[in-house]
Amino acid sequence: MSAAQDLRAKSDDQLKELLIDLKKEQFNMRFQKATGQLQNTARQGQVRKDIARIKTVLHERTKAM
Repeated sequence: MSAAQDLRAKSDDQLKELLIDLKKEQFNMRFQKATGQLQNTARQGQVRKDIARIKTVLHERTKAM
């Protein structure tokens, strides 16, 4: 299964919770990058894309109603 299919299997509350966690992680990585402590720079792109996927799934659900 792809990441989008995994996300579609979750409830709205689970997706919103995951979105909050990813935004916190993104915020922390921004500070780590500024201070030169960020180890895995590729993770920034992964987090950004995961946030976009979650927002897309949530938008599809609200649009379908």
